[in-house]
Amino acid sequence: MKEGGNMTYKIGQVIEGTITGIQPYGAFVSLDANTQGLIHVSEIQSGYTKNIHELLKVGQKVTVQVIDIDAFSKKISLSRRTLTHTYTPISNRRKKYFTNKNKKIGFQSIEEALPVWIEEALVFLEEA
Repeated sequence: MKEGGNMTYKIGQVIEGTITGIQPYGAFVSLDANTQGLIHVSEIQSGYTKNIHELLKVGQKVTVQVIDIDAFSKKISLSRRTLTHTYTPISNRRKKYFTNKNKKIGFQSIEEALPVWIEEALVFLEEA
């Protein structure tokens, strides 16, 4: 935000900027010669962003929306997510089972193996 300048940014404003730097937590955007903002990683797209570098590059022009301006530090928070109307779903995550859930054996196999394991452990302890 320019102090005493012609242009002031307002929350909700949609503007174009240029990516000037990328960090694991977000991307820095130059809004004008004197003003930079940050797109936090959670505001880059809907859903989970695994790698910012796959979506943004330094020097890339981006359209962003001002979502917050800290009155004290003058830091500007930006978002690309608010400008898209599509939701990026998380890939099909299937629940993984240790055993076959269709066999319905529960702890039966452990119950059968436990006496053997105990015997093996006792033999190991006697030898030690």
